Amino acid sequence: MARFEFEESPPTVDYVTVPQGRYVCTIAEVAPGSTRNGDPRWGIKLVISEGEFTGRLAAWDGLVFSERGTHRARRVLGALGLPNTGEVELDPADLVGRRAIVEVRPAEYDDRTTGQKIRRNEVAYDGYLRLPESEEERHGSAPAMQTQARGEEDEPPPF
Repeated sequence: MARFEFEESPPTVDYVTVPQGRYVCTIAEVAPGSTRNGDPRWGIKLVISEGEFTGRLAAWDGLVFSERGTHRARRVLGALGLPNTGEVELDPADLVGRRAIVEVRPAEYDDRTTGQKIRRNEVAYDGYLRLPESEEERHGSAPAMQTQARGEEDEPPPF
């Protein structure tokens, strides 16, 4: 005779690495891809670059280059100090190393393949703010920002 108790629901996988809030973040990686509709979509890895949680993953976000995604793409690019009007040509590498103030919050969703609940931080639609210019940045002598890994497990890109 075998006895087994099945759980009512699969366990939650938690990738939330920092509390909800606003953080100065650096774009550490950009992973090009596409949406289900075939529009270009870049996965953006945001790493905290100042304060108590320096070096930790804040969130993965997505930037979609489509008619529907135009408004948000303009907001994000503007907050990163990149051109966002007229015809713009960008490579994913143009975003790497750029910094902004980013608002993250926990979100939960069901993984369609495993049925598990996944918790991870997400960036609010209007969650990017441009960093105020510092005296060093105006004169071009700001030290390069470096982030240090803390050995935590990064969550996979959300696509």
